[in-house]
Amino acid sequence: MARFEAGTFTPAPGRGPLGRMLATQVALETKLALRQGEQVLLTLIIPLALLVGLSLLEFVPLPEPRVDSALATVLALAVMSTAFTSQAISLGFDRRYGVLRRLAATAVPRSMIVLGRLGGMAAVVLVQVVVLGAVALALGWRPGLGSPGWALLLVVLGTAAFGAVGVLLGGSLRAELVLAVANIVWFVLLFAGGVLVPAAALPGPLAVVVQLLPSGALAEGLRTALLGGTPALGHIVVLIVWAVVAGGIATRTVRWT
Repeated sequence: MARFEAGTFTPAPGRGPLGRMLATQVALETKLALRQGEQVLLTLIIPLALLVGLSLLEFVPLPEPRVDSALATVLALAVMSTAFTSQAISLGFDRRYGVLRRLAATAVPRSMIVLGRLGGMAAVVLVQVVVLGAVALALGWRPGLGSPGWALLLVVLGTAAFGAVGVLLGGSLRAELVLAVANIVWFVLLFAGGVLVPAAALPGPLAVVVQLLPSGALAEGLRTALLGGTPALGHIVVLIVWAVVAGGIATRTVRWT
């Protein structure tokens, strides 16, 4: 059979570089997340309103300085909203509408699709950290008084833990059920999961349980770090365990359709 000489067709057919594929996929996922009104409400508007409210109004008991404690609370909420709630709902409806199945049929490897989603999620979290940090600075927060390195580590671990749980939920249930469960869990963790109300202000048994949840571990760790302390090793271990266990289960249960 005759073969065409190299350069006969322009552009040359074939799969593009993996790095470019990943960058394109991450950019696409980030744009889609920031373009949707309900996603922006969940990931930016509500955390910003909560940050201002907690810093200026004393309707929730928080350690002083309030803006530092409020920033820790809101960062935990922002990570939970993006990595868990938004990720689960987005994945559930992408499965329902066959988006993942169509992407998997293209030249983009499945690994690039997964990494692209995770990269987009991380990009949104980065935007949240920058915006919330800037507003906190305007409200009187001073980064030098805390431990920003520990806070950054906790944000990364919290994103991994909540992201794994979000993928597990969004990749295994029907889209309508994912929508209901993800929103219910978000509200429960916000009010009784150590995010809005510190574990110390909760009844004894509940305070113990809360610190074993990713929400409680992340929020308590961030409060400690931003108030100048060193987060407890237990908080870090809890986030790592949730990320590893949920991620391991997700790799075996997530369905593309």
